[in-house]
Amino acid sequence: MRTDDPLLTILACPLDKGPLSLLPEEDALYNPRLHLSYPIVDGIPQLLPSSGRKVDAVDHERFLSSLKASAT
Repeated sequence: MRTDDPLLTILACPLDKGPLSLLPEEDALYNPRLHLSYPIVDGIPQLLPSSGRKVDAVDHERFLSSLKASAT
């Protein structure tokens, strides 16, 4: 999945229905509100609630820094 993929504008977290951010280096979609990472397998986002992986505080800060850097 690429950062300019139009699918990203309609994908939402299955738990809080909010937007997700692409983490290309992790091959995952990230919900910073719930600290959950959803894997992308063979280009297909795995968005079942049970697919979400809880992210610890260190990785959360790293992901936020990465998202801020890619936004500029």
